[in-house]
Amino acid sequence: MAKRKNNNLNMGEALQEFIKVNKLEKGIDKVDAQEAWKKLMGNGVANYTTAVELRNGTLFVALSSSVLREELSLGKSKIIAMLNEELNKELVKKLVLR
Repeated sequence: MAKRKNNNLNMGEALQEFIKVNKLEKGIDKVDAQEAWKKLMGNGVANYTTAVELRNGTLFVALSSSVLREELSLGKSKIIAMLNEELNKELVKKLVLR
């Protein structure tokens, strides 16, 4: 009797394959970047954040407080490093605070 091949995938592998086949990585990366911003910056900054958008490696963040924008602009490189660490990949290359 011939042995059967084991073609079973676990759920995580199946979802990754589905995402890859349907080219959904960019959309998921955008959502992940938004969630990472909220998680890392906390409620204080999230309350003043009006929009977070990832486009071509640049994270655009709209803030309603000019004082907060100035404070965050001083630590852009650290924020980028923290976001990429949270996302487990080099997704954010530039941060634009508006």
